[in-house]
Amino acid sequence: MEQDKMKRRSFLKKLSTTLAAAVAAAPSVASASMKIPGRDRKDPRYTGQTGKRFGMVIDLRKCISCQACTAACKIENRVPAGYYRTWVAEFETGTYPAVRKVFLPQLCNHCSEPACVSVCPTGATFKRDDGIVVVDDTICWGCGYCINACPYDKRFFNPVTKVADKCTLCAHRLDRGLLPACVETCVGGARICGDLNDPKSEVSQLLQKFPTSVLRPSQGTGPMVFYIHLDRRIQEVPVASAALEDLVRKQEGTLRGEWTTIHTKEASKGE
Repeated sequence: MEQDKMKRRSFLKKLSTTLAAAVAAAPSVASASMKIPGRDRKDPRYTGQTGKRFGMVIDLRKCISCQACTAACKIENRVPAGYYRTWVAEFETGTYPAVRKVFLPQLCNHCSEPACVSVCPTGATFKRDDGIVVVDDTICWGCGYCINACPYDKRFFNPVTKVADKCTLCAHRLDRGLLPACVETCVGGARICGDLNDPKSEVSQLLQKFPTSVLRPSQGTGPMVFYIHLDRRIQEVPVASAALEDLVRKQEGTLRGEWTTIHTKEASKGE
């Protein structure tokens, strides 16, 4: 009996020592204080480009919904099958016979007041000095708060990395003087990305020349993705990820394997 008590005391002592060491080493202190290790080291990948404010203008008059931007983004950023950082949604507006199809490219809006940043408990989601909103996957624990907070539904949980994922405006390319993959591959030249602080940049000149709109202005987040010729009837729609043809054919009962354009894991399996 006495020997059992000694073993129990020894076990409890070791346990308390282990727990104390774990608490001391845990990232909770950094998380509570919203520390961002990369920014603390002044790593330019985290701090961004000084003096710049990146944004995008999308000219809907030129978008043909070819999905080249979607494909380029998935390849460039290794986005898992069934998930998207950007996507061109399709809508039909009007009343028969005056009906027309509308295309709406969607991505993270890199807002001036991003709702995702304020709810992140670890500081993993933050805005760089140049306005690009990014996720530090080294301190994100995948709680999903930011995903729920985004009023545009432009975040998702990456099943491979196990963290929140989203468009970064291809910050790694911008930092090297390149254009985002979606901009570079847009066949109609509908996507234009650049420095909003530079009055001579193409994005600034487009904003001066044409009236533009943003998605869901009622949310008050100040999106930095601007649309030319945005139909007001779809301005408050947060997301539409399925192609209209797919929805119609599904409603008509067409066999799934004959019409699906692979937007989900189930579709990619040919179900």
